Amino acid sequence: MDDTLVMLGSVLASTLRLTAPLLLAALAGLLAERSGVVDLGLEGKMLAAAFAAGAAAAVTQSAWVGVVAAIGVAGVLALVHGFACVTHRGDQVISGMAINMVAAGLTVVLGIAWFATGGQTPTLPPEVRIPALAPGLTEPLGAAQQHGAFLGAFLGHGLFSHNVLVYVAFASLVLVAYLLARTRLGLRLRAVGENPAMVDAAGVSVAWLRYRALLMGAVLCGVAGAYLSLAQNANFSPNMTAGRGYIALAAMIFGRWRPLPTLAACLLFGLLDALAIRLQGVALPGIGEVPVQAIQALPYLLTVVLLAGFIGSAVAPKALGRPYVKER
Repeated sequence: MDDTLVMLGSVLASTLRLTAPLLLAALAGLLAERSGVVDLGLEGKMLAAAFAAGAAAAVTQSAWVGVVAAIGVAGVLALVHGFACVTHRGDQVISGMAINMVAAGLTVVLGIAWFATGGQTPTLPPEVRIPALAPGLTEPLGAAQQHGAFLGAFLGHGLFSHNVLVYVAFASLVLVAYLLARTRLGLRLRAVGENPAMVDAAGVSVAWLRYRALLMGAVLCGVAGAYLSLAQNANFSPNMTAGRGYIALAAMIFGRWRPLPTLAACLLFGLLDALAIRLQGVALPGIGEVPVQAIQALPYLLTVVLLAGFIGSAVAPKALGRPYVKER
């Protein structure tokens, strides 16, 4: 029984850690798309933010400088996307894909030029990385022995052994849900995604609302990127986002552009990732050892299945992807 609780606690801990960057990116996409802007550039913003965080932390030996740098870089890319799509009414899909491609190439080039380590940033020492808030609970076996199997292995290790950015991710869900449902800004963001002409007729700037949504999403993308290179890993490596931006978009669509269902989808993807890690090299009864590649492909296969099954039934904001032209 103790071993089972230890395993469940480890799976729960891994699920929450792997869900955190997905949830942050999905919430960023939700804010942008509820305002009417398609944000396919989540992947690129996360990747550029991860590089900025790793590089800044390596140079300054401060993780929090890295977080600020990540948010700043994500904000610049969000402004570029807004300038192309909101100000000049360009194609939002093309702009987002351009950001993804530029980030994928530029981070590698800058990494080679600045650090000469094959596109990676230098490995950060433990004192520079973002640590767990309760280091004594990071080992499930030790926690189980000290506090009892359930409290130590399941609750302690599973829920309370994480770093601050994991809790920031779940706190952001509450803030975004409250913002959209209970505040004037949230009401205006939802309105501009449905009927921008009505918002404009009320004397509120459509462009400024959409820029604000993109900038708020950039903060979340910056934190997600910093999490990847400062907490989940010890440095930046090329393409380390590994499609998480696209998976976050799938989770947001599966969640029908609402915060709580989006959380459920992100937790599902996080659980699949956690199970993929646990099942590597494990022989399943009647099946044998499953190839590592097949297990690692599970989250991406689920993305395709969910998009194929739900994108038709999910009702997007009416003005999503449509540049607003002020009537004269």
